[in-house]
Amino acid sequence: MSLLVLALLAAAPTPPVTEAVDFLDSVRPLFQVVTCQPGEPPPGLDAKTLAAWCEKMRPRYGRFQKHWGTTARAFLASLRPAGLPDEVVYPFGGGDLMSALMTYPDARVITTLSLELAGDPRRLVGLTDAKALAQSLSALAEASASTLMSNDSLSKNLSATQRGQLPGQLSMHLMGLGLFGFEPVRVRYFRVEADGALRYFTAADIAALESQVAPKLKSNWQEPDFSPAFANVEVEYLPAGQPTAPRRVFRHLAVNLHDDDLKLTPGVLKHLEAKGRVAAMTKAASYLLWRQGFSAIRDYLLAHAAFMVSDSTGIPPSFWTKQGCTLAAYGSFQKSFLGAWDGYQEELRKLFQRAGALPMRYGYPDGSAEKHNHLFTATCPRPG
Repeated sequence: MSLLVLALLAAAPTPPVTEAVDFLDSVRPLFQVVTCQPGEPPPGLDAKTLAAWCEKMRPRYGRFQKHWGTTARAFLASLRPAGLPDEVVYPFGGGDLMSALMTYPDARVITTLSLELAGDPRRLVGLTDAKALAQSLSALAEASASTLMSNDSLSKNLSATQRGQLPGQLSMHLMGLGLFGFEPVRVRYFRVEADGALRYFTAADIAALESQVAPKLKSNWQEPDFSPAFANVEVEYLPAGQPTAPRRVFRHLAVNLHDDDLKLTPGVLKHLEAKGRVAAMTKAASYLLWRQGFSAIRDYLLAHAAFMVSDSTGIPPSFWTKQGCTLAAYGSFQKSFLGAWDGYQEELRKLFQRAGALPMRYGYPDGSAEKHNHLFTATCPRPG
């Protein structure tokens, strides 16, 4: 090696120790595998296992795209008011970036919040155990099936992906990107500080947390088998093959949205409040927003959502009308899909008496024998 080359190497800047780690090199092969992208599979992975995975998943991806075809896309576009905020907040949205992108395709920043942690993306690269790969892909297939094919999610399946060789939540987020023609271009992990600021993890942070195991966020959830460093993820993404396009941002926050837990993590609401006015959505949320124990996240949405789309598990109509918001219903609703207070059910029955047509399922069906699809929107005036 010449003296000139040695001198240039010595003069090259060393990455600062405070620089956040970008996990894109780990996420790219993960994206290729879980979304069945073309090209040679990552080295070391069992080709037969990957082929079986894609044979199972391609029809499901096709089913999702057919379900959310031209008619559904045009319908959702007709609901969105002009001048909508370009930040989206989706509570109880575990793994469901795909529906967020369908509902708000022009969003600049999307934030989902749920009990599930994003997961460690580093385990796939170099995985030579075909059985372990097959088991993790099977759990991911089980967890994503209801989201892709029925437009809701089963908590027990999402919880199961907290263990294994694949990061369950992140993998489902990558599915969403792939379904809409996007690709990840930067991936970082972070914690939310008490003042709502995001603290991105450096290599030193990751190393310091490596020996710890992340806690589960609900007593009956599967305990994760990875470090707490991998709870919250940020993915910057672009339309595939368009490197000069403006970058968009997706963030997933692992958090229990019950009032008691939010008191222990005050930075979450502060982070959301700092966004100002947002677009919002929720679906298949177990009617938690009907409960007093989830009043903090409900009050946040009522104060900050300029527009919200939901199935019946969203905020009950009377809360919106007290805010001066305008409601519109589509589809049919007779009773709640899960057991819930009849007073709010009656509010919805009255709202849906003047409902328009709905061309697709959005979250839960109702609890009638006919399993009616339904959706309603709230459009709110600017404060003051």
